[in-house]
Amino acid sequence: MSAMGAMFTVGSIMVFSIAPYVSYRVSVYIPLAINVFHLIVLFTIPESPIFYAIQGKRKEMIAVLEDLGRPNDAEKIVSEADDLTETNTSTIKDWKELFMVRSNRKALFIVVIINVLQHGSGVMAVLFFSAAIFDMAGSNIDSNVAMIIIGCCQLMGSAVTPLFIESTGRKNILIISSSVCTISMFTLGLYFYLLFKGFPVVYTVNWLPLVVLILFFIGYDFGLGIIPNTLMGEMFTSNVRSKGSTLTLTTSWLFGFLVSTAFGAFFVTIGGHVAFWFFSGTCACALLFTIFVVPETKGKTLLEIQQSL
Repeated sequence: MSAMGAMFTVGSIMVFSIAPYVSYRVSVYIPLAINVFHLIVLFTIPESPIFYAIQGKRKEMIAVLEDLGRPNDAEKIVSEADDLTETNTSTIKDWKELFMVRSNRKALFIVVIINVLQHGSGVMAVLFFSAAIFDMAGSNIDSNVAMIIIGCCQLMGSAVTPLFIESTGRKNILIISSSVCTISMFTLGLYFYLLFKGFPVVYTVNWLPLVVLILFFIGYDFGLGIIPNTLMGEMFTSNVRSKGSTLTLTTSWLFGFLVSTAFGAFFVTIGGHVAFWFFSGTCACALLFTIFVVPETKGKTLLEIQQSL
């Protein structure tokens, strides 16, 4: 998941760097080439040990575990696969189990809410309208240059996460990330509120929106942009994982689409401060939800996570 976030950011940086200086047709070919490269890389990623165990491919399972530095987990994975194989049922029954089995139902609730809050943070809206934000803020920095700077900071956030995710834990990283996003959006909302009211002090700090957005995107890509998708793969049993993930992503991306669509109208009609404070409130909800509801999945097997749910 961290690699996917980093690749997404690398593609964004390339588009930000080249698109302002080429035609629309060329700017479409660039991400197309990136996607083709991403597809090729995906063929080099091995299947998970649990998949090989379910398929009865013990040799391949052991090879993957050795690559991961977990050769002693072979018997545990085989035992887990046996339990999961017994739960493999028809598609209709899988959908029923998603809602009727308590652990799956609670997992669905957690991942849907945290993914909705992820998209409600305003990341896509801010990314789409960053140039307009800088122009309205009266920034002295060219909007195209500012987007490149933001993209590089996003990449830094994505690159740092894999170094800490196992030692720090998913939950702690998500708490830190949500806190940074909350403070960043609140500060940006305060800036635009003072600009809306005509306070002259804002013209002396017109560099602030760029700094705040840099902090926001670093914080977002450090955890809030990655961990919710990671939880999807860790909290569902294998027979309902595809159903739960589909329902979660559909709901969260629909919410994200609505937020991004409404942002432009809000920004112009009622002021950017209202929109940014809404995003700050959503990030604060993600922070509280993480503290009180989201479980820590670091170092736990699927069965242990299911039992805790």
